[in-house]
Parts: sequence; structure tokens; C-alpha cells
Amino acid sequence: MSSLTAPPVNTPLAKPAPKKQPYPFWLGGLAATIAASITHPLDLTKVRLQASGDKRMIDSIKKTYRTAGPRGLFDGISGTWMRQMSYSMCRFWAYDESKKLLGAGKDAPAWKLAVAGSMAGGIAGLIGNPGEIVMVRLQGDFAKPAEKRFNYKHCFDALFRMVREEGVSSLARGVGPNVFRAVLMNASQLASYDFFKSELLKTKYFEDNIFCHFTASFAAGTVATTVCSPADVLKSRIMNASGPGSNSTLGVIKSSLKNEGAMFMFKGWVPAWTRLQPTTILIFLTLEQLKNLVDFSRSKGVTLF
Repeated sequence: MSSLTAPPVNTPLAKPAPKKQPYPFWLGGLAATIAASITHPLDLTKVRLQASGDKRMIDSIKKTYRTAGPRGLFDGISGTWMRQMSYSMCRFWAYDESKKLLGAGKDAPAWKLAVAGSMAGGIAGLIGNPGEIVMVRLQGDFAKPAEKRFNYKHCFDALFRMVREEGVSSLARGVGPNVFRAVLMNASQLASYDFFKSELLKTKYFEDNIFCHFTASFAAGTVATTVCSPADVLKSRIMNASGPGSNSTLGVIKSSLKNEGAMFMFKGWVPAWTRLQPTTILIFLTLEQLKNLVDFSRSKGVTLF
């Protein structure tokens, strides 16, 4: 009895999934600018606590409101925008590129993410230093006696006057502490957000939604505040100073240790946490929503992003 064999069936090969396009490099900078605009009064208070004689957060806010009104809470907002669109845009771009370079994928270990964050922080801290100085000076100006104020009109006026009055080298004032702080910030904030998000998604309690993003960013904000506090205080004090010899990091450390003790490095931790926590949450929530918007627009064939 002859056996019948079925003819081979030619099944079409499945098409490979299209490679997902990268998100625009400026997306992180836009998210950070939106977040920083909302939390600006808290950032303003943090800088004034670190660089002036103000002692308590609430008292400093009241003092600002009493002397300059509601608009005073947004002193130096143009400096904040300049800083975010230089430093933050650069750090998010550099972080993504560093992860690619290191092969840090979705489930990368914490140390790889931290290294990528450190690399991004070093690059962004250097490039964003002028914007950082402008932001600190604009925010801290009205906390000084009238005769010691810079009286800049806006961020570009500050930049031009610094170059004209103090030389191009003034744009590098405090670059050491700033780069050091940027390395710490990105190694702790960006890396810990990715790490916490990845770990949360491994559990049965979280999905890739706003609740997961909120929890991961809350944890990242606390880690970043604690790690960055000493460098943040030094950066603010050096950048807010002027005159010969005032940009010496070692000199600022010696003077502060002598006058205030070692805990000066954590001066302003509560307002720093109060400011950085909502900022961190807003940055990552906004960034995730902007990514969703990009995905939605691309799915509709819109090439705006």
C-alpha cells in the first residue's frame, strides 16, 4: 500500500518588526524646562538658603514675597530656562548615547547605568556651566544687599556682561564643582530612575504606566538629593561670589568649615529635596508623556517629531 505524502506548504515569512526610531534629542531638555518652570520658586529658595544668610525655607519664601511680591518668586526664570535648554538637553542626549556605547539595554545592571549617567554628567556639566552661573546669579541677586547686586536684566544680559566685565574665563567659574555635581546628579537621578523603573516592572504590582513612573522618580529624587548636596552647596557659593580669589574651591571649603562646621555641606537639604523631588517627578512624568505623544504622532504618520 503506497503512502501518500502531503505537498509542502509554502508559508510566507513573517516580516521583521520595524526598528523603532529614536526619540528627538531635545525631548529631555523640553521636559526639564517645563518641570523647572513649575518648581522655580522652590529652586530659588534653595539657592538663597545656600548662598545667603537665610536660615529657614518658609522664612526665605516669606522674605522674597514681602520684598518683591508674587513676581519675586520667579526671579531669574530666564536663567532657569537657559540652564535647562543647555545642561538638561545635553545630559539626556549624552545619557542615551552613553548607554548605547556601553551596551546598557533595558535590563542593564545598576553599575552600567551609573557609568552612563556619570559620562553624561561630565559632558553636560561642562557645556552647561555658563547657563548654571547665570541661573545662580539671577536667582541669588535679590537676596544680597543692594550695593552687591549684579542687577542683570535677563539671562542674555547676564551672559554678555559677565564676558565684558569679568572676561571669558568667568564662564568657567566653578566648573570643577559643577561638573562633579553633574556627574553625581546624573549617576544618581537618571541611572536610579531607569534602575527603579526596571525593577518595579519585574514585580507583579507595576505596569509601564504613570504610577510606575511616579514611584521610580520619587525614589530617584531622594537618592539624587542626598548624593548631590555637598557639591550643590559648593557650586552655589562659588558661582554666587565675585572678585579675585573668590573662585577657589579649596578656599570656600576652608572658610565654610571654619565658620559653620562640616554640616554646611548639607545646608539646604530639605528645600533641595522639596525642590528636586517634584522636579524629578515632573521631569520623568513629562518625558514619558512626551514620548507617548511622539509615538502617537508617528503612528498617525505625522513627522513633526
